[in-house]
Amino acid sequence: MRIAIGSDHAGYELKQRLRERLIEQGHRVTDFGPEAPEPTDYPDVAAPLAESVVAGQHQLGIVICSNGVGVSIAANKVRGARAALCGDPWSARRARQHTDCNVLALGAYVTGHALAGEIVDAFIESEFEGGRHVRRLAKLAAVEAQYSEPTERPAENEAQPASAERSTELSPMA
Repeated sequence: MRIAIGSDHAGYELKQRLRERLIEQGHRVTDFGPEAPEPTDYPDVAAPLAESVVAGQHQLGIVICSNGVGVSIAANKVRGARAALCGDPWSARRARQHTDCNVLALGAYVTGHALAGEIVDAFIESEFEGGRHVRRLAKLAAVEAQYSEPTERPAENEAQPASAERSTELSPMA
């Protein structure tokens, strides 16, 4: 299977271990980075990875950050990507079987390496069941189309997220 994998700096070690595991299992793995555990912003990895999955260059993707939330949000911004943050094998299987998820998100700080391997295996080995789930995916696609319409972007200094008002000091885990 062609699998894309990537992380931010917090997920680097887990990404490396999972990449090696996938290669040993015989999968063709493309590493979207980073190449070292240097500070890396998760959208810079998760979005291009999700684009490659949606474009058919890879069959599935795996994205990793500290808790899995940031990479899942970034991947899900790509039209056609269905990223699921999973913390157990059952959820990973269900994500593929019922929602045809094509990107798995993991949290490196909350998921041990052995469990992460089991989650990845469950995700990769599962297939979309179709049937009643096709109708639901069509509804998800309609929601995505409705809320993905191009909008005017505010001027660069005009609108900032609420968090911009907070301190710019980073935690040691950032």
